[in-house]
Amino acid sequence: MSTVSTRPPEGRYGRTADERADRTLKVVGGVLGVALLVLIGWFAYHYVGGNRISAQVISFSTSDSSVDVHLEVRKDADADGYCTLRSQAEDGAEVGRADFRFDQDTTRIDKVVTLRTTSRGTSAELLGCHAD
Repeated sequence: MSTVSTRPPEGRYGRTADERADRTLKVVGGVLGVALLVLIGWFAYHYVGGNRISAQVISFSTSDSSVDVHLEVRKDADADGYCTLRSQAEDGAEVGRADFRFDQDTTRIDKVVTLRTTSRGTSAELLGCHAD
């Protein structure tokens, strides 16, 4: 005696519900992955390309009441902005913080600025630069 299967042949009448759900999950996952990559790219572009002024500390020298900081600033020629510097004492306490403006119509500025301190500073740290 032979038994007849009540299941239709595999793939004969389209996809099963499980196969459709798997495909839907793959499509949704792909769309979300692409959206995440676009979002990361957008943030990276605006972080790197959006900052029109940047600087770096070349050197510094300290005294009891100030820190002289040699800065190299790079910016768009038409950009105006400022850079924030701070100095800390040997114990890590902040002894000075100030903003220094850079409004010159050049793309590269080498300048020594004086940061006044409340006591002897042992460091000069560039906290960041911001365009107006």
